[in-house]
This record gives sequence, C-alpha cells and structure tokens, in this order.
Amino acid sequence: MKALITGASSGIGRDMARYCSNLGYDLVIVARRRDLLEELKNDLATEVKIECMDLSKQENCEKLFAENQDIDLLINNAGFGDFGKFDETDLEKELAMIDTNIKSLHILTKLYVRHMKNNNHGRMLNVASIAGFMAGPLMATYYATKNYVVSLSKAIDKELRKDGSKVSVSVLCPGPVNTNFDNVANVKFSLKGLPSETVAKYAIDKTLQGKKVIIPGFLMKLIYVGNKLAPACLSLEIAYHSQKRKQT
Repeated sequence: MKALITGASSGIGRDMARYCSNLGYDLVIVARRRDLLEELKNDLATEVKIECMDLSKQENCEKLFAENQDIDLLINNAGFGDFGKFDETDLEKELAMIDTNIKSLHILTKLYVRHMKNNNHGRMLNVASIAGFMAGPLMATYYATKNYVVSLSKAIDKELRKDGSKVSVSVLCPGPVNTNFDNVANVKFSLKGLPSETVAKYAIDKTLQGKKVIIPGFLMKLIYVGNKLAPACLSLEIAYHSQKRKQT
C-alpha cells in the first residue's frame, strides 16, 4: 500500500504521514521544506519518498502525478489561510492561497481520479474545513476556497457512485486544530483546538471506512447542524463575531 500526502511537513499532514506509516503504508510526502520532510522521514518505519516542491505551480502538480501514479490513498492537505477585511488583505497572498487551496488540489484530484477510476481502485481525502459550509467575513477568501473543496469533493464522489466505481472521495472538515495554521493566518482561535494527531487518525480511519464528509469533534458537528438550520443572515452575523474574536 502507498499513500501520497501533500502539505506533509507539519500539522495535520505530518501526523497523517505518521499514522499512515503505522498502518503499513509506504509514503510519498510533499512540501516545500526539505529539512522538515527529511526530519519526518527519519521518524517513519515504512519506505518514504520525498518530493520537495511548490504545488501552487501547475507544472509541479503534473510532475508529481507523472512520477507517482501507483498510489492507493491520496491526501490533498496543502493549504493556508489569512485574516482581515477583504479590502485590506494582501492580494498576492490571496492569489497564492487560491493557487494552493484550490488550483493544486483541483489538478491533483482530476489527475488521480482519472487514473484511479481507470484502475477501479483508490481512495482520496481532500482536506477542507468546517469553514467550507459557510461564508466567513474577515476570512472571506479562505472560507471561499474551502467551500470549493467541499463542493468539488462531494460532487466527484457522487459521479463515481453513479458510475459504479470503487474509487471514493472523502472530505475532511475540522474546526480549530492545534497546528501552525494560526501563525500563517494571523489569527488566534477563540475555541480550543483539537490535537492534530487526533484529527489525523480520525480522518484516515473514517476515509478507509468510506465516510464521505468527515467532521471531527462533537462541537463542530453541532455547529455544522446549527449552520444548516439558521437563517443565512444570522449565520453571517454569528460568523462575523466569531471571526472578530480571532484577531491577534
């Protein structure tokens, strides 16, 4: 068995790599920081291949697929966020976010879904967020990227089911997790984050069980249900005040 994990140098991606290795998967781990990937490789018991690249570049996504097609489990985890009013946030950072959170995930998902469908074998886990079910004032671009990931993943999996394929696409939608996300996004979560190791294990276990939408933690499940039931204007107001409390 072999798993490919993007954004594997830290946080959830790193802990997913450790858990997959414990399950017996050989790994392809992908990120921009070679030193962190080398450090992770030294901690793992199974065979590990390092791919050091920036996946916001289309040619790198295509190269990664071309050189690593024999994959049983693909985990699209690379991504980051940013905080601030839309008219004040940095455009270049937002475009890089869109390229990483959406474009690279879209390319890898398409390439691997085609390949897996042809072989009628494989699982995919796309990492989104509880933010993927709502609009997010003060983190508008980040929330929008995760809405894209949720919608895309659910639609592709339905297509595969209709075609009778054994390939499955799951989407992970966590709330706050104890990772370096806060520092990159310039936020401080008001809710206590779940341990990254806990979220990683839960996500992979549920993916292997065939769960389609994966929401770790009872509180996040309540928020998901509450958001579906609340009027849109109320959800937006709650989201704004929730985001405001994150300001560092």
